[in-house]
Amino acid sequence: MSEIYNDFVLVFCTAALDDADRITRALVEERLAACVNIASIRSCYIWEGALSQDKEELLIIKTRKILIEPLKKRILDLHSYSLPEIIVLPIIDGYQPYLDWIAQSTGRQG
Repeated sequence: MSEIYNDFVLVFCTAALDDADRITRALVEERLAACVNIASIRSCYIWEGALSQDKEELLIIKTRKILIEPLKKRILDLHSYSLPEIIVLPIIDGYQPYLDWIAQSTGRQG
């Protein structure tokens, strides 16, 4: 695996319908994310002892590893949930021009 790939991650974050656009715009405008895909999903989980089923938006965030902590802080600042999902997954391979674009879009040149 090339060292270049170690720099890139995907972050999954679920959000209420009213929160998704606001969080997405802030992350991209503040260059904490190069791109955020928003997918409508249904979630089923136990919360405070009760079964919950909700319509949510799944944010699929493309960013760099170095930005994880400020990105998490910003999500927590903007999110309406008391316990938002924030899961980080490494990108182990990808199309190099796209990875270069992620780097450029999040403030790193080259």
